[in-house]
Amino acid sequence: MTKWDAPAHTFVQRILYRINRLNLFWYDDLSHYTNERSPYLHKIRDQIETAWQKWELAKLDVESYQSLDVKQALVDRAAADLEPPFNLDAHYLRERMTLEGYRYLLAIASFDGLIEASRLSRILGGAANEVQATLTKVLLEEYGNGHLTRKHSTFFAQMMVELGLNTQPEVYNELVPWQVLASINHNFLLTECKRYFLRYNGGLAYFEVAGPAAYRNYMLAAQRLQLSEAAMGYWDLHIKEDERHGRWMIQNVTLPLVDMYPHNAVLIKMRSI
Repeated sequence: MTKWDAPAHTFVQRILYRINRLNLFWYDDLSHYTNERSPYLHKIRDQIETAWQKWELAKLDVESYQSLDVKQALVDRAAADLEPPFNLDAHYLRERMTLEGYRYLLAIASFDGLIEASRLSRILGGAANEVQATLTKVLLEEYGNGHLTRKHSTFFAQMMVELGLNTQPEVYNELVPWQVLASINHNFLLTECKRYFLRYNGGLAYFEVAGPAAYRNYMLAAQRLQLSEAAMGYWDLHIKEDERHGRWMIQNVTLPLVDMYPHNAVLIKMRSI
């Protein structure tokens, strides 16, 4: 990657995000949504996504997936992601990250943490079955079962308040690396296009299974920094709930989807790029 690549990626992903965010409601001025169905914006979005997704897919060895026993591959990967090997990143987070580094982490993570699970809601409508019921159950827990005080984003906001950070959504957008924006934009693409339903659920399963290992690193960092319970409560909540959500996603969503779509099941293993 050249010195010019990062600014170019940032520019493109910010444009794409500004278009994609119109899929959500932000409880702001209604005039901000005047162009939400603009053919011009959709054209720009499609042009960016087409070139970008081609670039992303070129990095995957898609052919090697064709010979996979998808069910076994999903089970094996889930087992590995539950207890990943200790690495330099984990060591840095647990042993070296400063208070300012922790605040910086929260500021970047708030870009998604303050609107958590919003994109999951986009795939729930449609025919009723056990897969849909499980996904709805995951969403309800992420949303505190209808209680704002128990909503996961509320716990994230509490962490930010404890550290003197602004809890307004998107306020730290200038800090967000293009890779994080790309992940969010990719998530929008998979949830807005039903053709990518299997890939989205593969990605969600990975996120729910692998999440607790990362959250433990963050919580250990907060404990080492002697922060309050409120300044780390979100991680504790997520470790407990995502361990359960991960099991649901493997047993009640991805494995049944392999049976429902045997000729397309490899898309679940491709998950999010």
